[in-house]
Amino acid sequence: MDLIASHISHRFGDLAVLDDVSFTVGAGEVVAVVGPSGCGKSTLLSILGGLLQPTSGAPELRGTPPADSLNPLTFVFQDFALLPWATVEENVEFPLLHTQLTATQRRALVEDALRRTSLTDFRQTYPKQLSGGMRQRVGISRALAVRPAILLMDEPLSALDSQTRELLMEDFVRLLSDGGMGAVYVTHNLEEAARLADRIVVLSRRPGRIREVVTVPMTRTERGETAARERLLALQTQIWSLIRNEAIDAEREVQHA
Repeated sequence: MDLIASHISHRFGDLAVLDDVSFTVGAGEVVAVVGPSGCGKSTLLSILGGLLQPTSGAPELRGTPPADSLNPLTFVFQDFALLPWATVEENVEFPLLHTQLTATQRRALVEDALRRTSLTDFRQTYPKQLSGGMRQRVGISRALAVRPAILLMDEPLSALDSQTRELLMEDFVRLLSDGGMGAVYVTHNLEEAARLADRIVVLSRRPGRIREVVTVPMTRTERGETAARERLLALQTQIWSLIRNEAIDAEREVQHA
């Protein structure tokens, strides 16, 4: 199943946020979206996920979702969005409760999602008892439980310390390489984009327009090797050169707002 962004533009009143953004996420492909602060990255993700109606243009799902997919598009948020009164297991099961699945079928999906995110031993734990990284892992497990064709990921590592972020990034590499899912990965972190994405959509300062689409010329497995570090750093430098001046201007705008 492909996700197609077709000529998407959006305004909040008189404020133009996105301007004619088009790209495609193929089956099993990871596309990162980067750009200066305020360029419309999160707005674009909300439009792709159907949470916001664009001023013009439209997202489209094309093709047949996997046979076991309960929800073709599923979000992973930066703030975890967990139910504090529910256990890990109950949080993961929550999106399945309003389906027509039997209790046995739900349990099987929950078991698989917990296993894939190394949470089986924490199933009866509550969110307040977990670290930030573990809470985000619960959010990912909950998304996997509905067997999505495409994950919509909004800065999923931004609230975490550097060590936890690195560990979760390794988890993402494994899940996105083995699970057959596609993803749109919104981030301000160029290292994350270079490590995880097949292609990187670089947006301009507001209103966000596509400045360039950069293809990452390595598999995710190859990027974890020591020999790939210089190439990844060069890729990050290339992307930073595209947005540096506009990123500085956007930061100044925020400081003087």
